[in-house]
Amino acid sequence: MSSQISSTDNGSPVISNHSGKYLTFALSQERYGMEILKVQEIIGVPAITRVPRSPDYMRGVINLRGRIIPVIDLRLKFSMEPVNYDEKTCIIVVNISKGSQKVALGVIVDTVLEVIHFDQKEIEPAPDYGSSIATNFILGMGRKEGDALNILVDIERSLSSSETESVVAAGA
Repeated sequence: MSSQISSTDNGSPVISNHSGKYLTFALSQERYGMEILKVQEIIGVPAITRVPRSPDYMRGVINLRGRIIPVIDLRLKFSMEPVNYDEKTCIIVVNISKGSQKVALGVIVDTVLEVIHFDQKEIEPAPDYGSSIATNFILGMGRKEGDALNILVDIERSLSSSETESVVAAGA
């Protein structure tokens, strides 16, 4: 996304470039985007099998062509009000990493919008809300001239390491 600044061993700043193509989608009235390279496919919402004692945002698992895929509801993960799924509701199947292991994860969103390429100059840094609100999963804020703001997210960072382990275990 825009640039994130970190430092090298000698203290000089390193700016990472998050430009590229993003699949944009809606949650409530907001627009979000995730790196297209992490997206495997987009499907409608099939029957979801609930996994006992899992967190509310973890909707369960689906059988996708013989593969068991854990599914999360991004609205619930982002502390938004739940809604009933309709014909526009989609599951974005993404690939996440746990160490050297790649795992498919289904992410429920209200609707998929479009693929947008953001240049580095079109991405602003994520807002800093201090240490009380975790925003490390927000890569930046992407905007094309005259268009709506898109909150660019790293789906892997939106899950804590223990949540990622739960997802990996559910998909195993």
